[in-house]
Amino acid sequence: MNFIQTGNSGKNDWWLYVFTVLIVMLGTQIGSIPLMIVAFFKAGDTQTFYNAALDNFGSLNINKNLYLILMLLTFIIGFILLLFCVKYLHKKTTTSIITSRKKIDWKRFFFGVFTWGIISVITITLGIILSPESYEWNFKAGPFFTLLLISVLLIPTQTSLEELLFRGYLMQGFGLLSKSPFFALVLTSTIFGLLHLSNPEVAKVGNWIMVYYIGTGFFFGIVTLMDKGTELALGMHAINNILASVFVTANWTVFHTDALFIDYAEPSLGIDTFLPVIVLYPLLIVVFAKKYKWTNWREKLIG
Repeated sequence: MNFIQTGNSGKNDWWLYVFTVLIVMLGTQIGSIPLMIVAFFKAGDTQTFYNAALDNFGSLNINKNLYLILMLLTFIIGFILLLFCVKYLHKKTTTSIITSRKKIDWKRFFFGVFTWGIISVITITLGIILSPESYEWNFKAGPFFTLLLISVLLIPTQTSLEELLFRGYLMQGFGLLSKSPFFALVLTSTIFGLLHLSNPEVAKVGNWIMVYYIGTGFFFGIVTLMDKGTELALGMHAINNILASVFVTANWTVFHTDALFIDYAEPSLGIDTFLPVIVLYPLLIVVFAKKYKWTNWREKLIG
């Protein structure tokens, strides 16, 4: 049984998918209320609040670890509501939107963590070595170890919501409704990428960075369909965001944290933005394909 066929269990009426997505979106908005309240009182007046919202409240000097917790809370509420809807509306098990295997393969999850973690550490370290003038050492023991704890405990919930919503729940839903894995892959990857349009990185470097976001969606989607589960994608996405939180921060990124380094370089759209999509992702697919002996590519990707 392939991953999309796993979604055949339970109820699959189209309106249940629409209703669940709306519930999850509403949940993320409800989850953002604590952040809005803290930001409003920190701003002191409505105009300052609106101006600060344009840079994700980075100008309000909210405690960075508190800010991270409040930001991640929006995803935690959405994650809980997604699992609730899957279980009680669709009458499915949580495992069914994670993997086609009888139980979650944690070895695959941690292999994704390991491979992407090694690649990320190497690329970040090379960037610091090649442009040391752009980085400032920022280690403060108390804030950093608090950040590390928050990141390890809470960020996987944020990344799991994105993976299970797009590569799990909606991939299966679109695949079952259209009878086409390829349609599901294209649609979920495109929507996943476009949802990053609100990221401050896009405003800084332009819309061409969407090639990276949409390409990443395709990469995670292909891995999920070929491996018949989201475990690898879950691991890679989690470690990517954890390292982005604790290793390097900048005033123009989503995460404003007490990371080890501060990047003061002016953001730009260079070849390094597209290298993952055209070089790294295909190489990783080859590695995973050999390790896990992927077969039937046409059937799993095209249908």
